[in-house]
Amino acid sequence: MRNFWKKKYGLWAAAAILACGLLVSAGKSDFDVAKNMEVLFNLIREVSLNYVDETDPDELMKKGANGMLAELDPYTTFLSEKEMEGFEVMTTGKYGGIGALIRKKGEWVEIAQPYRGFAADKAGLKIGDKIRRVDDFDARNASTEEVSNRMKGDPGTTFTMEVERFADGSIEELTIQRERIVLSGITYAGMLNDSVGYVSHADFTEGCSDDLRDAIMELKKQGMKALVYDLRDNGGGILQEAVKIVGMFVPRASSVVETRGRGEQGVVYKTPSAPIDPEMPLVVLVDRNSASASEIVAGALQDYDRAVIVGQRSFGKGLVQSTRPVGYNNYVKMTTAKYYIPSGRCIQAIDYSHRDAEGRVTHVPDSLIGEFRTAGGRRVYDGGGIMPDVVTPEDKYDIFTAALYGYNYLEDYAMEYIRRTGFQPVDADHFRLSDGDYADFIAFMADKPVDYESQTKAALEVLKKTAEQEHFADRIVPELEVLTEKIAKNKTEELERLKPEISRLIESNIVLYYDYAQGVVRHRLSDDTTLDAALSLLADPAEVHRILSSQDTQKN
Repeated sequence: MRNFWKKKYGLWAAAAILACGLLVSAGKSDFDVAKNMEVLFNLIREVSLNYVDETDPDELMKKGANGMLAELDPYTTFLSEKEMEGFEVMTTGKYGGIGALIRKKGEWVEIAQPYRGFAADKAGLKIGDKIRRVDDFDARNASTEEVSNRMKGDPGTTFTMEVERFADGSIEELTIQRERIVLSGITYAGMLNDSVGYVSHADFTEGCSDDLRDAIMELKKQGMKALVYDLRDNGGGILQEAVKIVGMFVPRASSVVETRGRGEQGVVYKTPSAPIDPEMPLVVLVDRNSASASEIVAGALQDYDRAVIVGQRSFGKGLVQSTRPVGYNNYVKMTTAKYYIPSGRCIQAIDYSHRDAEGRVTHVPDSLIGEFRTAGGRRVYDGGGIMPDVVTPEDKYDIFTAALYGYNYLEDYAMEYIRRTGFQPVDADHFRLSDGDYADFIAFMADKPVDYESQTKAALEVLKKTAEQEHFADRIVPELEVLTEKIAKNKTEELERLKPEISRLIESNIVLYYDYAQGVVRHRLSDDTTLDAALSLLADPAEVHRILSSQDTQKN
């Protein structure tokens, strides 16, 4: 037992060392460092040995470290040994496995999405197939993590899997060989018309610049004269990949980004190679979920007046994270610098403690916003994120639709539709639910509970509680109850009101079954107002020239 606690104290000592590093960097004296180390170690020892209930040192370690780091910024976090595996997959896009997403549904884990061309796909696994056994492991009531861990392993090794097919309920045993799964950040590339190409880029994983280069060269062979480069919902990734991508469109040795840390000279990253095409008309799409590396690309191309940025203000994450070992295969992902793009502006939101409920910067006072100039003299501003040259309305789902999605009702109906229509493939580009299909969905929803609150109803609940606290309840609560009933929406009325957006999501789930993630991208392009704005812009070269030569961006 003493050896056990000695090992666990080693983990806590790592936290103490981390704390010391933070304190040293904060300018504390050696005495203060030593004092705080002793206090922290004593606290850990007392809780571990004397707390009334047994404690889990690893969990205490994680919570304690993250509690401390939460005081710094939203992106500095503690990564346990187990979490590091997921972090590496996220940043490199590589792992050893079968190439599929899985999900828990009822007592079974099932296939949620096979990736085209990988082991799961080659074995014929489809969405909805239940995983009953992995080797000798009975997967009934198992968690997704338990099943995933057994399917992952060294590339080239094999395992057996017993599955229950969604299509007909048959039971099959498969032998699957694990592969080195390398997920490309490029989700889809294709021609929108005879001259305009389109590339959807999901994240900046290792090697994504090579994939993008290949996609662009292929589109040029198909007659591409202009490109729409879609960075919407791209949360970023590897900085060097962003630098290489900017280099495809601007001259060699152009500065892309500078990282500046505390007390150290900034590091400037420049484009390493000659561009593919420095003149081709280029539109970059961004939205509120475009962050980090995607903001570097969009911002640098805007600063060089090389691309018109279309969409909504980006997220505003301009902080550089580095991983540092802290002992026992644990790491701290720590903010060590900020990004500055060619105009000199920082894309980081000025105050990351004041964001909306989804973590995004909302409004920055004009007094805190700095003015900068692009290569051609246009005014651009800092304060948080990249402001597009052409702002389009945000495509945001209603809270009721979000509730249906969260309950998996849209996915469930899509699977019912697939079975009911006899597994007949659909055309990803043109598929639409008919009015009769949507009527079937409304009937499907008849006995399904939907527990959600509109913002108005939530506000009334707050007002009701305040009235009770301030002893006004007898006078106004009855009126509030009447008002609450009036604003409560009938489920069928909501389903009818939100038919267009709900239909699109159901359609996407159906397309995913037959045509994978690439098909979903193609399907969504057919009704995309931001993409329509980009195409209209590229059809008007004079307007593109006007924007890139003289139009200032907005402050907010």
